[in-house]
Amino acid sequence: MKKIPVVILGATGSVGQKFVELLHEHPWFEIVALTASERSAGKTYGEAVRWMGDMALPPDIAAMTISPTRPDVPGRVAFSGLDAAVAGEAETAFARVGFAVVSNAKNHRMETDVPLLVPEINAGHLELVKKQAFGKGCIVTNPNCSTVGLVMALKPLQDAFGLQAVQVVTMQALSGAGYPGVPSMDIVDNVLPFISGEEEKMQSEPLKILGTFKNGAVENETIAISAQCNRVAVRNAHLESVSVKLKNKAPAAELIRVWQSFTAGSDVRNLPSAPEKPVVYFEAPDAPQPQRQRMLGKGMTVSIGRLKACPVLDYRFVLLVHNTIRGAAGGAILNAELLYRRGFLDD
Repeated sequence: MKKIPVVILGATGSVGQKFVELLHEHPWFEIVALTASERSAGKTYGEAVRWMGDMALPPDIAAMTISPTRPDVPGRVAFSGLDAAVAGEAETAFARVGFAVVSNAKNHRMETDVPLLVPEINAGHLELVKKQAFGKGCIVTNPNCSTVGLVMALKPLQDAFGLQAVQVVTMQALSGAGYPGVPSMDIVDNVLPFISGEEEKMQSEPLKILGTFKNGAVENETIAISAQCNRVAVRNAHLESVSVKLKNKAPAAELIRVWQSFTAGSDVRNLPSAPEKPVVYFEAPDAPQPQRQRMLGKGMTVSIGRLKACPVLDYRFVLLVHNTIRGAAGGAILNAELLYRRGFLDD
């Protein structure tokens, strides 16, 4: 197939770099443009970026000239790693000239006509794109990095037993704060019990993702969710301690069974970025751990473990999600693959 031309918005930032890493040599998409701030525009990517990728910066990408973040660049899909301070207006401008904007930013997530998409969970919400008024293009968003892991664990339980209440406490990696991120004097020998806006996102976004698409709109779920978010000295992957109250009681073995049997729809399972197993349950008493499980499914699988009876709600467990892959660039790329698979990128 002829590859689809894409531009990465905010390419020098931490999420933008992960887009570069995951899209280079992607079977469906080809990077044809990179944008960044005015101070970086005109430089080569190699000159402007402080590269932090897990692989060496590809020479062909390093030689590309950075453009200002304006919608006069080439491409069909715009992957947005922009900061929220500028993302809203910029993404709208790109959509209006015909780009399919696939965003990691928060700005459009909760708009009623914008899908807040996790393909294994709510692929049907993509139909919202047909109602958008962004001109020739569209906008699709992926959730907050900590929300993604939570909803991947909750969806199988919701479908099998129903959910009444959820309590979640996160231990979130440093990479979630971007670069240069948290000052070392704040995080070494310390835990930060506050991440601005994070708890509010975790309490609102799952309700839209787990909601029902009906009569052309999403009817949000009504689960009670309480979230507390902490920053810890781990480079990548968020660990979350979760307690749930079920509508219909079930033995622990049944919860594990539904996690282990959870799978995506047929048109999602075979997408290039889709993991073979969206969630995996570990029996070991000390799993999952960031160092050991974060790259499962090339960073796209959510790991779950330590299921126990909860004396306050019904059950408690621990989950792990790779925040910059599943929770950011990788999740957005999977969204774009679904856009293509369902014909939304056709001319």
